[in-house]
Amino acid sequence: RNTFVNTSQDQAVMHLLLSLQSPPGAVQEAMEVALNAGYRHVDCAYFYQNEAEIGAALQKKLGEGRLKRDELYVVSKVSPVFLPNRSPGLPAFLKSLTMLKLDYLDLYLMHSPMGFPQDQSPTKSSSPSLFSWQAMEKLVDEGLVKSVGVSNFNVSQLERLLSVCRIKPAANQVELHPYLTQSELVEYCKSKGIVLIAYSPFGCPALPCPVPLLENPTVKEIAQKHGKTSAQVLIRFHIQRGIAAIPKSITPARIVENAEVTGMASEPGALFRSWRLAENFCFLTIGTLEKFPFLFPVSTEKREWTPKRKLLVFNS
Repeated sequence: RNTFVNTSQDQAVMHLLLSLQSPPGAVQEAMEVALNAGYRHVDCAYFYQNEAEIGAALQKKLGEGRLKRDELYVVSKVSPVFLPNRSPGLPAFLKSLTMLKLDYLDLYLMHSPMGFPQDQSPTKSSSPSLFSWQAMEKLVDEGLVKSVGVSNFNVSQLERLLSVCRIKPAANQVELHPYLTQSELVEYCKSKGIVLIAYSPFGCPALPCPVPLLENPTVKEIAQKHGKTSAQVLIRFHIQRGIAAIPKSITPARIVENAEVTGMASEPGALFRSWRLAENFCFLTIGTLEKFPFLFPVSTEKREWTPKRKLLVFNS
């Protein structure tokens, strides 16, 4: 089992992000299936409003003696709504820890570089909330969090944070997939020793897209060649880039299937000659983004569809 703990650079392979909108009980059931299948990195957030069910599943498995706490890697995030609050107590953290029924978190992320006041619109400041980051650093000092990190940060925002932080962010969780490869951000994070975690590794199947990533002919071609599913190929895509991927699912069969990504080329570049199938197609954006001076995740990338000509090719 490979995990990144504290500020180390090893990659976690078995990850799970559970759906935001699920019927009561579905998240707990999915969490139990995932733990039984070998998942150990669990991605949560106060914003997702499902931490109570995840906590119930974790406590059940820990109580059965099948797992030890130090075998798990539990991640949560401070909600953007809390970011403008300068209180060092970080109410969101205390609520998350209580709902998860844990004594500490392995990684705590700043969910967004922007704070959201009560009207839910992004603040105009281009800098991440230093007050929130300092409060997160104190959580590390107090042993309540092993590592701290960020989410949805671009290079400019990371540079600002690194110039003032006392504890360097261990990870940056952003949208990454073959339609949005973010090469500049990937290289920057690697140069700074910041682990990248990819959310939406399959794109966003529920959102409009001219060619859904799971249905992309090249992805399907590679999957057929290896006897794998498109989802498994896309997870492998991230692993071979040295990036942790967190697929989202509450379907038991898919949770198990997503963990079975062996049997393909193991060396980076052996399976993919190029990392891109399209040019900078970002699925997840903020509707009032014009109020924020920096596009994210990367300032140079825009939401547009510009197909590439078979850049992602199986290398036999």
